[in-house]
Amino acid sequence: MASLAYPHPDMPAPGETIEVAPGVRWLSMPLPFALDHINLWIVDDTIVDTGIGDEKTRALWEKILSHKQIKRVVLTHYHPDHAGNAAWLVQKFGAEFWTTQGEYLTAHAVRASSAGYTTEAVLEVFRKNGLPSERAATMGGRGNRYAALVPDFPLSYRRIIEGDRVKMGGHEWRAFIGHGHAPEHLSLYCEALNVVIAGDMLLSTISTNVSVWSIDPEGDPLRLFLESLKRYRELPEDVLVLPSHGKPFRGAHVRVGELESHHEKHFAKLLEALKGKSLSAGDLLGLLFRRPLDAHQTFFAMGEAIAHLHYLYYAGRLTRSNGADGIMRYAAS
Repeated sequence: MASLAYPHPDMPAPGETIEVAPGVRWLSMPLPFALDHINLWIVDDTIVDTGIGDEKTRALWEKILSHKQIKRVVLTHYHPDHAGNAAWLVQKFGAEFWTTQGEYLTAHAVRASSAGYTTEAVLEVFRKNGLPSERAATMGGRGNRYAALVPDFPLSYRRIIEGDRVKMGGHEWRAFIGHGHAPEHLSLYCEALNVVIAGDMLLSTISTNVSVWSIDPEGDPLRLFLESLKRYRELPEDVLVLPSHGKPFRGAHVRVGELESHHEKHFAKLLEALKGKSLSAGDLLGLLFRRPLDAHQTFFAMGEAIAHLHYLYYAGRLTRSNGADGIMRYAAS
C-alpha cells in the first residue's frame, strides 16, 4: 500500500526556517496545548498564518524577521494559533492583510463574544447533547480564551474568494476554499512549484477537528469537511503538502483516503453501539475517544461526537428524539 513521504524529516529549530520549495520557508511556533506546535510559512515577502499572540511567539518572529521586509499577511482561517499575531505583524510592517470573508468576520465575532460565540452557549449545546452537568461545570468560567490568544485583529482586509490567483514569491497560488473545520478555510496551490499550503484541512498524522458549535447547533459540518477534502484529489498525487501541524509530506491522495477511512470507522462504531439503544453524544464520548480528556479536549471531543451523529442522522442512518429531560438521543434506523 502507498504511504506518505516526508522530504524534510527534521522540524525547524525555534527561531529558524527551512526552505521546502524555491522561495518557500517553513517555521514552527510553540503552542501551549497538547498539540504543541503550528507550522507557519514565509513566501518571499508574504507570511501565511501567524501563531498565537504571546510574547514567546513574537520574540521568535522578531528573530526570524530581523532582516526581512513583509508586505502581506495571509490567514488560512480564524483559529487562534493561526490568527494570533495577524494584527501585530500587519502593524509592525505596514503590511496588507488577506483572508476570506468568513474567517475575517468570524474572528471578530469570536473576539467580541458576539453572535452566539460564548463558552456558555457552547456548553448549553453540549448539555442538550448529554454532557453531564458536573462535567460542564468544570469547563465553564474560562472567560474569552480566544481574545487572550488573539489580543488584536486587523480592522480591514483584502478578501480572497474561490479561484483567486494570489501572487507570492514570483508565482501564482490558486485559492480554494474548504468547509467544516472553519467557515471558509483557505488553501493555496502553486502549480509551478507543485506545492499546496493546506492549513488544517489536510494533516499528515492527526485528523482535523470537525465540530458542531453553538453558532450552528443543527449543522452538518462533517459532510462539508468530507466533501471539501475531495478537492485534494484534484491536485497531483506527488504535490508537496504544507500542513499546519506535522511535517510537510507527499501523498495527498493516500492521506485523503486514510482520513475518509478514519471517519467511516467512527460511523461503523456508532451504528453498532446504537443498535437497539438510544444514546446521546455525551454517552458516546468514551467510544470515540479512548484516552482521558481534560476540559480543553472535552470541548473538541463533544463537538466532534455531535458532528458524527449529525452526519449519520442527516444521511438517514440514525433516528433521534428529544427526551423529557431535554437531552437529544440517537438510535440506529
